[in-house]
Amino acid sequence: MSMAPRTDTQSPAPHVADSHDLIRVHGARENNLKDVSIEIPKRRLTVFTGVSGSGKSSLVFNTIAAESQRLINETYSAFVQGFMPTLARPEVDVLDGLTTVITVDQQRLGADPRSTVGTATDANAMLRILFSRLGKPHIGSPKAFSFNVASISGAGAVTMERGGQTVKERRSFSITGGMCPRCEGRGSVSDLDLTQLYDDSKSLSEGAITVPGYTGGGWNSRLYSESGFFDPDKPIRKFTKRELHDFLHREPTRMKIAGINMTYEGLVPRIQKSMLAKDREGMQPHIREFVDRAVTFTTCPECDGTRLNEGARSSKIERISIADACAMQISDLAEWVRALDEPSVAPLLTALQQTLDSFVEIGLGYLSLDRPAGTLSGGEAQRVKMIRHLGSSLTDVTYVFDEPTIGLHPHDIQRMNDLLLRLRDKGNTVLVVEHKPETIAIADHVVDLGPGAGTAGGTVCFEGTVEGLRTGGTITGRHFDDRAAVKETVRKPTGTLEIRGARTHNLRGVDVDIPLGVLTVVTGVAGSGKSSLVHGSIPAGEGVVSVDQGAIRGSRRSNPATYTGLLDPIRKAFAKANGVKPALFSANSEGACPTCNGAGVIYTDLAMMAGVATTCEECEGKRFQASVLDYHLGGRDISEVLAMSVTEAEEFFGAGEAHTPAAHRVLTRLSDVGLGYLSLGQPLTTLSGGERQRLKLATHMADKGGVYVLDEPTAGLHLADVEQLLGLLDRLVDAGKSVIVVEHHQAVMAHADWIIDLGPGAGHDGGRLVFEGTPADLVAARSTLTGEHLATYVGT
Repeated sequence: MSMAPRTDTQSPAPHVADSHDLIRVHGARENNLKDVSIEIPKRRLTVFTGVSGSGKSSLVFNTIAAESQRLINETYSAFVQGFMPTLARPEVDVLDGLTTVITVDQQRLGADPRSTVGTATDANAMLRILFSRLGKPHIGSPKAFSFNVASISGAGAVTMERGGQTVKERRSFSITGGMCPRCEGRGSVSDLDLTQLYDDSKSLSEGAITVPGYTGGGWNSRLYSESGFFDPDKPIRKFTKRELHDFLHREPTRMKIAGINMTYEGLVPRIQKSMLAKDREGMQPHIREFVDRAVTFTTCPECDGTRLNEGARSSKIERISIADACAMQISDLAEWVRALDEPSVAPLLTALQQTLDSFVEIGLGYLSLDRPAGTLSGGEAQRVKMIRHLGSSLTDVTYVFDEPTIGLHPHDIQRMNDLLLRLRDKGNTVLVVEHKPETIAIADHVVDLGPGAGTAGGTVCFEGTVEGLRTGGTITGRHFDDRAAVKETVRKPTGTLEIRGARTHNLRGVDVDIPLGVLTVVTGVAGSGKSSLVHGSIPAGEGVVSVDQGAIRGSRRSNPATYTGLLDPIRKAFAKANGVKPALFSANSEGACPTCNGAGVIYTDLAMMAGVATTCEECEGKRFQASVLDYHLGGRDISEVLAMSVTEAEEFFGAGEAHTPAAHRVLTRLSDVGLGYLSLGQPLTTLSGGERQRLKLATHMADKGGVYVLDEPTAGLHLADVEQLLGLLDRLVDAGKSVIVVEHHQAVMAHADWIIDLGPGAGHDGGRLVFEGTPADLVAARSTLTGEHLATYVGT
């Protein structure tokens, strides 16, 4: 075969298809962005940085990722779009060069009791098929191994039309499921502690019932004492079996008491309906305290917490049941699957193997598949979501990550960096919102937003290389090489909190004394047992204020003023100054604009098209009736007060005619945590992750307690904000509080008075105390992974 000789000596011009190598954004105005125009290189790793609230998420998630998702949704038929969430077009003039976006955010996995790590990653689905094919004895289809499918059967007559005649046939059906009938696949059963409901040494007349609302001779207590089922003057411990059953468990019975028709019901079902069926967060504090005392969750005695019925547990592969497999540490389960040699299910084993290996590779090999999804931290949840993308063959995709290093020990950050680079090297565009210098350092391109937060942010301060950022003069550039020094002198503890034989999750009988009156940092690699020690062993009772990573709940009607309780004293101050009802000054109550019902905007649903939100013409977005805006306090109406920033409001309510001490105290706490720039009426849905975390911290600072337990308070904080957080922690300790922080950030470790280091590894390789002492001792010893990284950080 002959080949024609090439006559051209010059390389051919690049193909026009290869010229689209930029994502161009022009005139972005989402949230606080101020006409941002930027060009982002494709097939590169771009890191977006800036102080918390500067507009990073607004640009990356609410503009670029949102528009890509909207355009993909538009490719479906109108019928299919009707079943999908409708997305509005972002406020932006031009968005060019977009590719398919895969978003990996920090949203916690659902806290549904039936959701586990295995169900969230499809590993359970593959295991169920594996056991239905290879398990001995064979008990049925994959449904027989699912704890979400109950076993049911039925029979009866079926009427149908056949050949113009009505025919009746007898039909029966049965479904074999794997759900434990006792706990209904939840793994635990809730019981009421009867000793918290009544004092059996007293009679009903003497006030035996100790449930809130059932004391003091009210209708609830009269219902029982005048029911006639038992003698109200007889101590409960002397009740017969029948009387005790009627008192505690009797079915609803209609009766007349004092001439009024009422329904009598046993105390246990009555409390279950009136209190336990409600959302715990929505309860009044004294009711919540009672429920926490009275309800005990115990492992289901029938399935021993495995959630599966006896049939599902009886079928085994090489002496291992599906319950055993799900309880194994994932790194061990991966080895077990690798050892299975079954050609008949080879493709299934390969897919399962890849999924389990991805867990190990991403640093989650210490989890087990039966771990409830709601117990994962924000960082763990984000990495679980990454698993399905690691082995993907897709290229030219845009991956968007929201602080992927949250919850990671410095030792694990290098592994995460390698994964980000690997995704890029496959030809993908990787966009990362990040604060950690270790991850910013690997970027091909850096975009720094700011200069401040909220209304003071929303502009691009710098874009270029990491070296350019260092010398660029922005807040991020100035703080990029900041290194906190280890404390020269540490505070002396005022006492100790003893923990003995801690065995929660993977802890191996840990004995430790946590010093009180100082700043204590509990650290260790992800999965070493830090949260298990702090949340599982420190009694969450009187005097302990715990600020965890749980998400803030709130609709677009919620704002910092409503969430922190600030609006109550403000409404009362307005009401007192004007001699009217406080309810008038609530946009969710009597003062609401009747046209928009206090939302400020009118939403028009357009089915599968994006809904339209227009500013309410009657109230002009102020949310209140015109008559309410005639009432003033200190020369301002309620809408003007809600439009103030925290800093302005702190000055406004601090002195003069509007002086309101209760409001001023809340505003001072918001300033202390660095939220001075937030406006009081800004919807919670527009706050960034870091802002929500600090809003939560400010709210809990009002709680009466001597011990503060904080779970990774630096999550979502810029390097410059970490300094402010350390100042806040110091003020808490200097005010006589004991502060215990679960943290990976080296600046917080270096600032601690005492460090407790758990490890040496994760899962069953962790759970031991590997060091306790001062930061200086940890750096000098370099005996643990944390010690090595802290020594490198402080430059010794």
